[in-house]
Parts: sequence; structure tokens; C-alpha cells
Amino acid sequence: MDNNRFEILTQMLEKNPKDSFARYGLAMEYAKQDEHAKAMEQFRKLWKLHPDYSAAYFQGAQVLAKTGETEEARQVLTKGIEVAGRGGDLHIKSEMEAALEEL
Repeated sequence: MDNNRFEILTQMLEKNPKDSFARYGLAMEYAKQDEHAKAMEQFRKLWKLHPDYSAAYFQGAQVLAKTGETEEARQVLTKGIEVAGRGGDLHIKSEMEAALEEL
């Protein structure tokens, strides 16, 4: 893991725990390092704090699928498709629809 990036994101969250950019970035850093439990902890916090952050559903579902949590991944994608549709995020919506079909 890029320790500098990790430290910057952690510091950003210490200053503002509701920072969606930093929370998403930290989740993605953990996912890149296959630290799935830590990544999902961050994605779940992000969903709670920012339920309309559609990209987080797609990425979180990918982590869940990697760890064999297929049913939960389906649930997350279904929710993400709903969120993206409501927000007009058609590109990420179509990506989640395709990912859901593949599960």
C-alpha cells in the first residue's frame, strides 16, 4: 500500500470523518491490497454517511464478489442500481447492471 496515500486519506478522515472522497479513497486502497474486511468496513461507513454515492456500491460489490459473498454483492448492486438511477448516474448504473448479470 502506498503509505503516503494511506496516511493522507487517514488524516483527511481524522479531520472530517464524513469526507466521502477520503472514505472512498481509503476503501479503494484497502481493496487494492486485498484487505477485503477493511475495505468493506470503509464502504459500509460510506453507504451509511453518503447513501447516494453510487460508485461505492459498484466497488463494494466487487470486493464482496471477490470474497465469495455473492448474495450480498447482488444486494449491494441492486441497491446501487436504484441509487444511480435516482441520481441520473447512467454510466455507473449500466456497469452495475452488467455486473449483476455476471454474478
